[in-house]
Amino acid sequence: MINNIVVVGSGVMGRGIAYVGAVGGYSVTLVDVNEAALGNAKNEINSIFEKGLARGKISVETVEAAQNNLAYSASLQEAVSRADLVIEAVPEKSEIKKQVFETLEEYAPAHCYFATNTSTMSPTEVASYAKRPEKTIAMHFFNPVHKMPLVEIVRGLETSDETAQVIKEVAEQMGKETVVINEFPGFVTSRISALVGNEAFYMLQEGLGTPEDIDKAIKLGLNYPMGPFELVDLVGLDARLNNLKYLHEKLGEKYRPAPLLEQYVKAGRLGRKSGKGVYDYTNTENEAIKK
Repeated sequence: MINNIVVVGSGVMGRGIAYVGAVGGYSVTLVDVNEAALGNAKNEINSIFEKGLARGKISVETVEAAQNNLAYSASLQEAVSRADLVIEAVPEKSEIKKQVFETLEEYAPAHCYFATNTSTMSPTEVASYAKRPEKTIAMHFFNPVHKMPLVEIVRGLETSDETAQVIKEVAEQMGKETVVINEFPGFVTSRISALVGNEAFYMLQEGLGTPEDIDKAIKLGLNYPMGPFELVDLVGLDARLNNLKYLHEKLGEKYRPAPLLEQYVKAGRLGRKSGKGVYDYTNTENEAIKK
């Protein structure tokens, strides 16, 4: 039975996962070695609570219970020593994930399950960094976590049926819809999203239309909730480029990153987090897009 969840990494995804876990009734510890980042995450989570209360999306009782369920720690070793489930949400770099999972294996109890929050990386490979592949799985949450309804659950080569069922139940208690799929590079959503987003950059590079018109065409013509440029600015152009490079390596030429995307990343235009991506967020003209 899962009671205590540890979320490793207090970035945008980690703090969102910690929030939905606490609202779902779990005792959640958010861990980050960077105490300043941890403080920022706490402030952001409290802001989500406040906005939810103001909009009537969440009750006072639920907020109080969830805040009581949340703890923050800079010590991974201490936090995981009493965990039933660890959800890793560090950057999509194998060397960072390897370091985290080696620590988890050393300090987590034997019954603990391991989940990696990844949009493209192999859960089988991540499982190899520890010694419990049958208890390791991928949970692909979407940004913003507290609003997006889906968790894509991805089984590795040796993931047990029991682990897949436990993780499905955890995600559902967090208020999420789930799909359980078998591992293949990019899973379902990232393969489609990467293709659409990359093609949009090729269109922009070719002068086919403005970012605003391309986004509008995709939203109104294909009924997407966000245009590809709005989405990439939200998730980060550097993250999208990393994903495309991985998919290009694994799945071939159709995922070769558009040169314009690579140029934007080299220029430091990483999206909302840097103040400028496809759109400029340093002024008020794009306020509608930023929302």
